[in-house]
Amino acid sequence: MGFDRLIAKIKETGNPTVVGLDPKLEYVPQFLQKKFCEEDGWSLRAAAKAIFAYNQAIIDEICDIVPAIKPQAAYYEMYGHYGIKTLERTICYAKLKGMFVITDGKRNDIGATMQAYTAAHLGTVNVGENELEPFGADALTVNGYLGSDGINPLLDVCKQRDKGIFVLVKTSNPSSGELQDQLMDGVPLYARMGDLCEKWGADTIGEYGYSAVGAVVGATYPAQLKELRERLPHTFFLVPGYGAQGGGAEGVAAAFDENGLGAIVNSSRAIMCAYQKEGCDERDFAKAARREALRMREDIVSHINLK
Repeated sequence: MGFDRLIAKIKETGNPTVVGLDPKLEYVPQFLQKKFCEEDGWSLRAAAKAIFAYNQAIIDEICDIVPAIKPQAAYYEMYGHYGIKTLERTICYAKLKGMFVITDGKRNDIGATMQAYTAAHLGTVNVGENELEPFGADALTVNGYLGSDGINPLLDVCKQRDKGIFVLVKTSNPSSGELQDQLMDGVPLYARMGDLCEKWGADTIGEYGYSAVGAVVGATYPAQLKELRERLPHTFFLVPGYGAQGGGAEGVAAAFDENGLGAIVNSSRAIMCAYQKEGCDERDFAKAARREALRMREDIVSHINLK
């Protein structure tokens, strides 16, 4: 229940970080691009195949040291139905390797439409006599700003299938404060959304004290991270914005509880494109990703008391 499986993986690997697999074709080394484009031309199909091979190699290198991946759906949708297939294959492959998978879809709707999103990403659909799992992620990012109508359809599936959601609360982008910092009776909107996360997850609290309803809280706002950690004792945090967006390990430390738990910190491009930053042979791209993942782990863990 809750995020127990994810927390157990964090403790097993000693690593409270998640690798965002948000691939653009230009991130993929030229030798991989060339291989698949020689087979299928410079096509969406070739691009999607190259991206899967890229993802697969990175997963192989990090699966023993990183507890989770977070594929951003938009980076797959941009390659059409071939890209959607690559998203499905990436989720399946990561789970086969024992990793926890968070699909970053930021889905937001109500009623039957939200039920459809829920079935697609966390649940099952019935086709004749068969109950089938379309994508099979372990957790999904969602936008809660339509209120409970957009969250309630997810909660039963979270309980029944041991899944989780991360609700946008205080996002890492520079303009987030235009709305999220607005006061409601003296309380910022992001804090009100956090309070709803506590309410929505109240009957799904697991072994480690965290519910199945998590919150997205950006590393770029360390003061708000600290405030929300104290305010939301049962809400597990997904923390974007570390590294490329300017969030640092010292500030990120505020997201964690006294046991070094309660949050998982995301890094995407810094790990995927580590080979470019290092200037190493592009065929060493996956090992470069591993080296950056290890560096990030040491950076984060040096500022918290992970038990």
